[in-house]
Amino acid sequence: MNEAIVNVDARGLEPPQPMVVILETLSELPKSSELHARTDRRPLHLYPLLEQRGFTGETKEQNDGSFITIIRRA
Repeated sequence: MNEAIVNVDARGLEPPQPMVVILETLSELPKSSELHARTDRRPLHLYPLLEQRGFTGETKEQNDGSFITIIRRA
């Protein structure tokens, strides 16, 4: 499996813009890729939307206080 990583930096955007940017990017995500989304907050409202679209997300807090959510096809 030749997995590619697509990075999205949604820091500095006011809600709901980070979620909008992430979902728009997911709609164009190649099948074998995963999305790494960096945000200022833990994207709690994103998880149910990911599930509806057939994705899973795991969020980890970074040392700088930002969050990276790794999104993969379920």
